[in-house]
Amino acid sequence: MKRLIEKKLLDWKNSKRRKPLIVRGARQIGKTWIINNFGNRYYKNIVTIDFERERDLHSFFEKSLDPVTIKQSIEIIKKIKIVPEKTLLFFDEIQSCPGAITALRYFYEEMNEIHIIAAGSLLEFALSEISFPVGRVQFLNMYPMTFAEYLMATENQTALDIINSKPEILPEPVHNSILSELRTYFFIGGMPESINVFVGTGSISDAFEVHKELITTFQDDFSKYAPYADKHCLSDVFKNVAKNIGNQIKYTRLSESFSSPTIKKAFETLLNAKIIKKIPSLSSITPPFNLNISLKKFKTLLLDIGLWQHLSGISDYLEMTRSDLSNIYRGALAEQFAGQELVCATDGETFYWARDKKGSSAEIDFLVTIDGRPYPIEIKSGKAGSLKSMHMVLKSYPECPFGTIFSTRPFEKLAEQKLIFLPLYYAGSIMQTAGGLCL
Repeated sequence: MKRLIEKKLLDWKNSKRRKPLIVRGARQIGKTWIINNFGNRYYKNIVTIDFERERDLHSFFEKSLDPVTIKQSIEIIKKIKIVPEKTLLFFDEIQSCPGAITALRYFYEEMNEIHIIAAGSLLEFALSEISFPVGRVQFLNMYPMTFAEYLMATENQTALDIINSKPEILPEPVHNSILSELRTYFFIGGMPESINVFVGTGSISDAFEVHKELITTFQDDFSKYAPYADKHCLSDVFKNVAKNIGNQIKYTRLSESFSSPTIKKAFETLLNAKIIKKIPSLSSITPPFNLNISLKKFKTLLLDIGLWQHLSGISDYLEMTRSDLSNIYRGALAEQFAGQELVCATDGETFYWARDKKGSSAEIDFLVTIDGRPYPIEIKSGKAGSLKSMHMVLKSYPECPFGTIFSTRPFEKLAEQKLIFLPLYYAGSIMQTAGGLCL
């Protein structure tokens, strides 16, 4: 299956400032597959070391961090010549070998002609415990498959071209057809195995079975987090984050059995494992947003919408027959989808705003910056809904070019109100299309 991250990998390969690359992301999102596929496509050969399976090779990085010695040792064991510029050296599950992480520094400083990509799960834990080569490596974040990547996998080129183009008013049958595809994606989600199974069998039930297996895999991993958090608390937090999509988080909502400090540790552990994503609240909508983050207010998203619907216990038969996607599960499903798409499009630079005034419920679901300007985004249940908060923000912050409302209604501009209504399926392309939509 084609992944959009491939372009970023190719940019890295061709960069004059190339450094060893570490690909970050949760388990089961396809890191190993995409790197192997990239290596086979763009290099003469690829040499892979899986540090979880090939533990005997850890000794290469324990005896010496000299890149020449390490390279020669790998060539002898793998019986493949590592040729500068033509061979990709892939360190998989690198978190299992801290010495290999440290060695990346010396490859950059002394043998930068060797192209190296590293990947692994639970990397954040390993990086916090070693002397990390700051400034000597590059990072690339990887996420579940987006709606656009799902359309590529299902070979729906027409819908793909539409969501990647400047939004316009579409014929009603076309609009409804893409919403139907989006409905399917809502339930299949973006985990590669789930999409692969659906493409192969056409069965949503089979995709649900994959979700069940993946959830079990993540929960089995909780025992590995024992030094960082209580595994039973982790399980509570994992399930209750799913129940609180769209809500401002209070740690006490995430478990009834543990203290707030214990819950906080579990929450931060799941953040480090990339299983959940924190959406910070802003005290001001004036960029740069990172200077206006509130430390006390935040919302969360789950890694993937398919996993979310499984944890939430949504009935596939009842919910699939509903006419409006943005109404499903009180609108939380639409917010999880839009948030997931925006996080991928902004590489994590996604925020929200809640008015810091007692008794006020004013809130903007998401905020992103494009070309240095703030763009407020609302997710609305149904085809309409109150826009009181959006009007307040647009009046208070005239530097916002316009407000975007994602729902199931067709595309529409209201220039006099600085509002643009976009179908939900455009959420992932807002970063590319916003400039052309300016009123």
